[in-house]
Amino acid sequence: MTVELSYFEEFAVIRLNRPEALNALSFAIIRELDVVIEEVATSNARAALIIGGGEKSFCAGADIKELMGRSISEQKQGAELGQRVFHKLSLLPMPTVAIVNGFAFGGGLELALACTFRLATENARMALPEIKLGLIPGYGGTQRLPRVVGESRALELIMTGRVVKPEEAERIGLVNRVIKGEPLDSGASFAREFSGFGMLALGYAREAVQRALDLPVSEGLKVEADLSTLAYQTEDAAEGMEAFVAKRNPQFKDY
Repeated sequence: MTVELSYFEEFAVIRLNRPEALNALSFAIIRELDVVIEEVATSNARAALIIGGGEKSFCAGADIKELMGRSISEQKQGAELGQRVFHKLSLLPMPTVAIVNGFAFGGGLELALACTFRLATENARMALPEIKLGLIPGYGGTQRLPRVVGESRALELIMTGRVVKPEEAERIGLVNRVIKGEPLDSGASFAREFSGFGMLALGYAREAVQRALDLPVSEGLKVEADLSTLAYQTEDAAEGMEAFVAKRNPQFKDY
C-alpha cells in the first residue's frame, strides 16, 4: 500500500508513501486514499493529519504519464474520481490538517485544499502548474482555491502556474502557519489546539462557515442560527457551560 494509515494519541495519520515518485498521485493511489478515508470516517480520531513520505514532497501532483493518450471519457472519469475522493476527505467528521512538507503541486495542492487546515514546512513549495501543460486543475483547485485566497489571487496562481513559497502562502492565507521542527510533531501540536473541544461543536462550526460561502449573508445567518441551536442542545454544550461556571476544565464526550 502506498497510502498508509496509522494512529497515535487522538489522531489518525494518513501518509502518502511513494517518495521515489515524490508521492505523485496515480489513480491507484487515489483509490487507496478513498478506502483509507472511509476507515478514518468511522474511527474515534479527533483529527486527521495528512503528510507525504520522505523529506522532499507532500505530493507532487498527478502522475503525468498516466494522463497521456486517454480518451475524453477516461479523462472525465479520472477528474470525477479525484473530485469525489477529495470531496469525501472534506466531509470527514473530524477536522483535517495537511502538513505540506515539500512540494505540493497540482493534485497535491488540491489534496491540501480539501483539508480543513494547511501547515507548511520551510521547504514547502506550492503551485497549480497545470496551465503550463495546456491544462487546468481538475480535482477541485478552481473551486477551492478562490474560497481560500480570493478570486483575484486564485486566478493569478492558476493562470500563471507560479510557485508559492511558505512566507507568501501564510501571508495570503493559503496555509495557516509555517512550521519548524519535525513536521508530524508540529502538525499534532497544531491539532491539539482544537482536538480537545467537543466534536459536535467543531463540526457545526465548520459546517456553518463552509455552507455560508455559497449563500448571501442573510441566508448564511439562518444556517448559523440553526446550527448554533443544534449545538446548544448537545450534552457537550451543557458540560461546557457548567464547567465554565464551576471554573474547571470541561470533559467533552467522544462520538
